[in-house]
Amino acid sequence: MHSERKLFSWKSPLHLVKRSNLPWWQALLYRLLAVFVGLLLMCFVLWLMVKASPVAVFANLFSGSFGSERRIWFTFRKMALLLCAGLALIPAFRMRFWNLGGNGQILMGDLAAIMCMYFGGQAGWPNWAIILLMIPSSLFAGALWGVIPAIFKAFFNTNESLFTLMMNYIASGIVTIFLGAVVTSGSGTLPIQEAGHLPVIGNNDYLLVLLIAVAILAFVYVYLRFSKHGYELEVVGDSENTAKYIGINVRWTIIRTMALSGALCGVIGMLLAGAMDFTITADSAQNMGFTAIMVAWLAKFDPFAMLGTSFLVAFLDNGMASGVQRAFGITNNSIGQIVIGIVYFCIIAVEFFINYRIQFQHLVPDVEALTEKGKK
Repeated sequence: MHSERKLFSWKSPLHLVKRSNLPWWQALLYRLLAVFVGLLLMCFVLWLMVKASPVAVFANLFSGSFGSERRIWFTFRKMALLLCAGLALIPAFRMRFWNLGGNGQILMGDLAAIMCMYFGGQAGWPNWAIILLMIPSSLFAGALWGVIPAIFKAFFNTNESLFTLMMNYIASGIVTIFLGAVVTSGSGTLPIQEAGHLPVIGNNDYLLVLLIAVAILAFVYVYLRFSKHGYELEVVGDSENTAKYIGINVRWTIIRTMALSGALCGVIGMLLAGAMDFTITADSAQNMGFTAIMVAWLAKFDPFAMLGTSFLVAFLDNGMASGVQRAFGITNNSIGQIVIGIVYFCIIAVEFFINYRIQFQHLVPDVEALTEKGKK
């Protein structure tokens, strides 16, 4: 046994090997399996907490999202908003500019629209005039909130993740200041605005948001796939030195891309103000900018793949809130967030197994020692 240890050596029994690109159908199968495993774990945790049977959990999950016509439309509207937010982040992410400021950019677009509705309503402007002012105001406010960190990144190479993250808190503070200035009641809540409501299509309060999401999806796909600007931001993301070598203005590309990203977030803010809430709070963005990061990342920054990831997130959120929690009397939203987080964790974790495979290793021969033994 002593001689065997000299002739053979142990290596780590587990070895990670980079996979070659899996066929798309196999990667999709892995992801669907991850969703299924995550749902099973979610059912197990709910059974431990509230003794909910898995069949009842699945039934109420679907009922919460699709149990009535209103719930179906609500689910698809939430999907559309998440899709818009993810699409807004894609140009920056493909440029390797990690924009964590989607919340703030949405909130500033929301604030710009609400200000138009509030002051235009007080001045007695017609609804169409207020809407015509809301559109450029929201686009500009969102774009401005994206351009500020882009300028500092382009000229001073600041950390864009921290900068954009901090801009979220500044946006919340500005909204709080606005509410403190215009709200005179003790509640501190801005009343529902009667002016500046966006048009309702076909007597359906949800259809406008869905149509705008489809338009943004088509625009982002064409912009990234066929435009010169889309090509330039891809090159900048791959290598700034290469981009400079072939004559691309890197600074201008960074600023332009973040202006686009922020402007698209501003559109979401306008929809929140003019088509959904008709008021504003510091939490009106509902962390949509952060959820959209997961939606975009799970889709590998592919605009059309985001149709699936945004639908999954909307389905789980609405199904849990409107179905499972109500059915089992769960009043603590943290429980719902925990079990949904388990599903997300499984989806994210499966990406490791898509990119790598685990290879088992055993006792391996020491070639030099064996050669010396043979000579003897």
